Amino acid sequence: MAGDAVVLTVPGPHGEREVRISSPGRVIFPEPGITKLDLAKYLVDVGEAFVRANGDRPVSLQRFPEGIDGEQFFSKNPPRGTPDYVRAVPVVYPSARSHPQLVIDEPAAAVWAAQMNTVVFHPWPSRAEDSDNPDQLRIDLDPQPGTGFADAVPAAIELRKVLEEAGLTAFIKTSGNRGLHVFAPIVPEREFLDVRHAVIAAARELERRMPDRVTTAWWKEERGERIFVDFNQANRDRTMAGAYSPRALAHASVSAPITWDELEHVSPEQFTVLTMPERLRTVGDPWETLGENPGRIDELLGWWERDLSNGLGELPFPPDYPKMPGEPPRVQPSRAKKA
Repeated sequence: MAGDAVVLTVPGPHGEREVRISSPGRVIFPEPGITKLDLAKYLVDVGEAFVRANGDRPVSLQRFPEGIDGEQFFSKNPPRGTPDYVRAVPVVYPSARSHPQLVIDEPAAAVWAAQMNTVVFHPWPSRAEDSDNPDQLRIDLDPQPGTGFADAVPAAIELRKVLEEAGLTAFIKTSGNRGLHVFAPIVPEREFLDVRHAVIAAARELERRMPDRVTTAWWKEERGERIFVDFNQANRDRTMAGAYSPRALAHASVSAPITWDELEHVSPEQFTVLTMPERLRTVGDPWETLGENPGRIDELLGWWERDLSNGLGELPFPPDYPKMPGEPPRVQPSRAKKA
């Protein structure tokens, strides 16, 4: 049985708040037996690092009312009954429509989201008050069939060099699944399309250096057994699981910030809802300084213009995006490319 409600006391920047957790015994992750209350307590334990990484950003909540094996849905707008310490800001979606989107500013807001059956948190790469201009350049290294986490590691190491040559400082985390996420803090002075082009420029440079191991091919049939650099994750309203966010996987993995020195010695399976609090207590937060020295994407945009002049044009957008100038013909990426 789910059991009676439990009230958690959650510390935060504005003092302690009490957050009610209903059905605390509901099992969210059946394999390790992690309950709704366990998940809420996890967010209390990692609250400071979680908010530092994901706070003050529009966020989408991936909610699982019946646990990770049941139905799921995404929640962006504040639902009825949202507490007054959970705010929302207007954001513009690719359709040009504007809607309020939730923002997490303190650990109690994340715990409230767990009360709403949230498992995965998807923060935007931009701040709440300037949502049109990302302050993070994000690159998703996505292993394709026949490859795995170990294959993404050398790609990430070389990508770090590429970004350093472009004047950017790279940070890294596990995706919580098989891939890696590379982030670089940037000055929020360019809109999403510019940042996307900067990501494509970095991806193409990485592909040139590792053509047998890395690809920017949007069509799945053309990727082969290589690491796909998912440039479309840089688009407006496209998000990745946030740092310290659980993932909806059987072993309750967490998207874990790591140091570059750790990269070749870790596996994503070791970072879970059960292990992450102790890691933070003993190792600390590798992303604590992520936002302190933002760079600019001017050099990468110069590479983008160079590639344009050499005949490399725009790459496909997701099928639910408005058609963009210079974009090649679209088909779903799971279908064979047709002229």
